Amino acid sequence: MKMRIYHRYLGFFLAGIMAVYALSGIILIFRDTDTFHIVETVEKVLPEGTELENLGKELGIKRFRIDRIESDVAYFRDGTYDIETRTAVYTKKEMPYLLDKMTHLHKATSSRPLAFLNIFFGVSLFFFVMSSFWMFVPGTSVFKKGLYFALAGLALTLLVLFV
Repeated sequence: MKMRIYHRYLGFFLAGIMAVYALSGIILIFRDTDTFHIVETVEKVLPEGTELENLGKELGIKRFRIDRIESDVAYFRDGTYDIETRTAVYTKKEMPYLLDKMTHLHKATSSRPLAFLNIFFGVSLFFFVMSSFWMFVPGTSVFKKGLYFALAGLALTLLVLFV
C-alpha cells in the first residue's frame, strides 16, 4: 500500500516536468530540420585585422568552415564574408527562447548546473517502472496482463534497438 502512495504523490509532483520533457523530446526529434526555428539574416562588420582563421569564432558559429574564396569574398555555409569591407552576411537559425530553454534542459550534461534534475528525473522514472508492479495484487488477471504488456514493451524496445 505504501508503494502505491509513493507512486501517486511522486507522479503528481513530477507531472509538470514530465510534460516539459515530453514536449522537448518531441521537439528534439526535429533538430535536424528547420522546424520550430526562427531564421534571421545577420549583417556584421568585423574589426580590422580579423583573420580568416578566426572568422568562425568572431561570428560565434560552431564548426565553421570556409567552402571557397572568390575575388575577395569567402563563402561559408549559410553566408559570405567580404574580405575588403570586413562584412559578413549570414543566416542564423535559432529556436524561440522558451523552446531553446526546454531542449537545453532535456539534453543537459553533467557539467550543467541542472544536471541533478535530470538525474532525479531519471531515478524517478525508474521508480515508476518498478513501483507499477506493486499497483495490483500478484496472481490477479490484471497483474498478469500487465506483465504481458511490460514484456511486449521490452521486446519492442529490444527489437528497435538491435534491428
